[in-house]
Amino acid sequence: MWNEKKLSPPADRGQVVALIIFTLGVGTLLPWNFFITATQYFKERLTVPNVTSNGTSGGTTTDYNYDSWMALLSQLPLLLFTLLNSFLYQWVRERVRVVVSLVTIFFLFSLTAVLISVPLQPDAFFSITMATIWFINMCSAVLQCSLFGVVSLFPHRYSSLFMSGQCLSGVFAAVALLCSILSNADKSSAALGYFIAPCVATLGTLLCYLLLPHLDFARFYLNRNQCEAETSQELMDSTDKKVVSGEDLETNGKFLSETQESPERSSVFAVFKKIWSMALCITCVFTVTLSVFPVIAVRVQTVYKDNAAWDKVFTCICCFIVFNVMDLAGRAAPSLVQWPSKESFLFPVTVASRLVFIPVVMMCNINNSRLTVLFGHDCAFITIMALFSFSNGYLASLCMAYAPQLVHRKDCETTGSLMTFFLVLGLALGAAFSFLLGKLV
Repeated sequence: MWNEKKLSPPADRGQVVALIIFTLGVGTLLPWNFFITATQYFKERLTVPNVTSNGTSGGTTTDYNYDSWMALLSQLPLLLFTLLNSFLYQWVRERVRVVVSLVTIFFLFSLTAVLISVPLQPDAFFSITMATIWFINMCSAVLQCSLFGVVSLFPHRYSSLFMSGQCLSGVFAAVALLCSILSNADKSSAALGYFIAPCVATLGTLLCYLLLPHLDFARFYLNRNQCEAETSQELMDSTDKKVVSGEDLETNGKFLSETQESPERSSVFAVFKKIWSMALCITCVFTVTLSVFPVIAVRVQTVYKDNAAWDKVFTCICCFIVFNVMDLAGRAAPSLVQWPSKESFLFPVTVASRLVFIPVVMMCNINNSRLTVLFGHDCAFITIMALFSFSNGYLASLCMAYAPQLVHRKDCETTGSLMTFFLVLGLALGAAFSFLLGKLV
């Protein structure tokens, strides 16, 4: 006899599972955020001493184009390994994928911290840094896909919490940078403290993930499909053993249709046909974002150049902190209101309207810009960045929340992996476009 308690979720006591999923979101984007936020540190390490004819030396920076290469070499492995994970995730256990990825990310962050005190030629340092960025984002791709698949099994608000956590990792990185700038420590010590922070955070993420399956609320959703299949099988066995009336058959059939889906997952292409609109929307959202952030946005300068203290923290506060705080607010907003709806034609229109931010950011106060500066004041740049980042977080969060609603529960993990792939596709396209836009300004 079917027991209704089997399908009644326990309470998330103290919102512990919600906090853990939020923390897992923080951990997935630590590599990306800590490398883009530390732009100034890497550019200083890539400064080549220029010895003049009279024996004096000055610093000239070789055009390594760090921002664009960092963005591209972050997103290419994310794209490749997200695609690979979409087809091969059932061949490697999710627990193995997540643990190995987090451990590797921890060691690569540790390597970056160690290199702070190691003198290297700019070419060698650039090569090692780019290789580190490639491998750390390779692991991040597997980690994101795996965790998006896990989170898709939970109620929809947990997807928003996960993405809010991803955004908080940007705030975490920006605040860590601000603290290192304002500290009285020398540059090496400040940089060391900056890169130790993600090492500690990555270990915390690993511990949270290992704790998750031991909580009743999480275990219910992680094992839900299997439990429903077992419940339905019990009902079928019970039905076979006794004669039932036509009314009983109708009731049992209705129950089976509601609780038992085919145990076999749909093909990747079949799932894509159901979610293609959300997949294209999230690609567009992140293509626009990565086209100008951070490559173009970090070039914007304050109009108050005489104020040395403000000039020192302008990029950190007005670019990185404003972006990440408002992005976080945007990702949290769908828990309060979800507009436009997933069926509305206004949703793709709203996504496409973000294209206007590309020329707008390029026309801010960029030194020696080839374009006309229309938004020169600091307040204008802050307002633009706030709207730009809020719309990014809000629309991206809606896409990730809507997509699982378009498929059966058994296909939620495939949906999570596919949406992550198209999210990263948008990031990669945006990073590629940033090379071109960087030349235009």
